[in-house]
Amino acid sequence: MSGWTGLFVFLVVSVVMIGGLLAAAWMLRVKARRDSPLKRHAYECGEEPDGPAWIRFHPRYYVVALFFVLFDVEAAFFFPWAIRERALGWAGLGSIVVFTGVLLVGWAYALRKGALKWQ
Repeated sequence: MSGWTGLFVFLVVSVVMIGGLLAAAWMLRVKARRDSPLKRHAYECGEEPDGPAWIRFHPRYYVVALFFVLFDVEAAFFFPWAIRERALGWAGLGSIVVFTGVLLVGWAYALRKGALKWQ
């Protein structure tokens, strides 16, 4: 089999498997015999809910979450570099310094714009 034929067979088998699994899950799904009013009721650890279930959060919470994800991904990039630091030599050190510099410039920009001020 050539490369393109194998790739085509792989894609066809993948699509058929995914479609078959989705169809089987839909046909075998658990379905309630009748709709219960408790289904739409908010659940808070067995207690009666206090207020509405859907409330608005301040956008700053999402900004903090985005910064957490950003720096978490940064740590994921630092780990392989730290493991192979000796083998990478000066080129590896230079690349990680540039990477860290770009992140610090972005962080300084966010600080200057006031994106991290908690009000």
